[in-house]
Amino acid sequence: MSSRINKSGLVARVNFPLYTIQMLTSRHILVGGGGGESKTGVANGFEIFEVSHNGWNFIAEEVTRHETGPNVVMNCATYNDNKKTWLAAGQESHCQLYSVTSRIVTLENGEVPKATNATTTPKENLRQRKKNDKNDETNNLSANKNDKHKRLQLILEPSTSIKTDFSDDESRQRIVRISPNGKYMATGGVDGIVRLWKFPELTLIHCFKLHDKEIDDIDFNVSSKFISTIAKDGKAFICDIAKCNKYKELTWTTPSSSKYMYKRLRFRISNDKKLNEQIFILSNATLSKNPSYLQLWDIEQGIIIKSTSFKETLSALAVSDDGKFVAVGTMFSGSVDIFIAFSLQRVLHVSNAHSMFITGLEFLHTKNHELNDNSHSISAVTSNCEAAVVSISVDNRICIHSIPHRHSLPFWLVIVFIVLSICGAFIFCSYVGI
Repeated sequence: MSSRINKSGLVARVNFPLYTIQMLTSRHILVGGGGGESKTGVANGFEIFEVSHNGWNFIAEEVTRHETGPNVVMNCATYNDNKKTWLAAGQESHCQLYSVTSRIVTLENGEVPKATNATTTPKENLRQRKKNDKNDETNNLSANKNDKHKRLQLILEPSTSIKTDFSDDESRQRIVRISPNGKYMATGGVDGIVRLWKFPELTLIHCFKLHDKEIDDIDFNVSSKFISTIAKDGKAFICDIAKCNKYKELTWTTPSSSKYMYKRLRFRISNDKKLNEQIFILSNATLSKNPSYLQLWDIEQGIIIKSTSFKETLSALAVSDDGKFVAVGTMFSGSVDIFIAFSLQRVLHVSNAHSMFITGLEFLHTKNHELNDNSHSISAVTSNCEAAVVSISVDNRICIHSIPHRHSLPFWLVIVFIVLSICGAFIFCSYVGI
């Protein structure tokens, strides 16, 4: 099937490699990464951007920067219940919990607020954007010509920190997810154990010891009844949270008995209660000559019901919050593809969206958010597209790729067509004497 025309592009560039992305609100995206502990001068931490649309293009303006010292941010998860916003971030072998607070601030044009911490003064918390950065990012909201403007500032305040990986060699948290109902947090690391925590207290509930190698991905289903896990041992499990045991293992017959490894997974979001629980999984061949797959599984039957192949290794996966679309990022070409979720029909292909492999994808939310006990209402980004996905990479770039609405006839043209049809029918009837 031919893809619809792509309207996408670079919206921001940061000064460190990016490894993780989350939607913090319906219009704020949070990205994390860094250069690690080595003294290269490359920072570690988060940046938060506010996204808007000017009628032609998406625009992203940096509103908050929070540095994490020597700890690179490799993974994170957010939770917002319209009363409080939380951020859980993997920093080496620990998971750091942040409370996200908001306030309205007035900034000089070009100033970017950084998160407050004990070692800096309010004056130091404002970082001046470089002139060449402003020229480089033509889509930034810093094009605001007012000398001063008000901005919703999001502040990350460190809270609890817990150790989540206990590997004997190099312990490291690989993934963290928070359940949709906000009751649980799951972490996985190099030791191959998936740990289930009570959230936000972060007290340990159960350890799922199902894998022999490090965990690659975790996800909760919409009802928070199941948790899914994949690891470098090539196995995929569905676990029952209430019973704290394995519910099902997902296996399939690979082409020509080739070896495949699961890379990413996300439960499908659906409002149809008659459907069995379904999950998207990326499967990569260990030999590059074999294709990789985006698969849609029926969990109850334990079978693949839809699948589409790729000529290269896959690295990232995301599902839109309305359940209509699924996006995939590639390893070598840095390309992005968007599919209709129920049919896996490709509707957008962005070749070489990044110069290096895609490390994260997130769809822009379609629902509004409330912050700080409903004191601030955050509306979803209104645009001229059907859906939009944000992609990040270690090339330091943040891009947005959108699916334009399908073209339809203008209302006035439909009316004219109806009038002409009626007139034509009347003339024809008069001509034949009816």
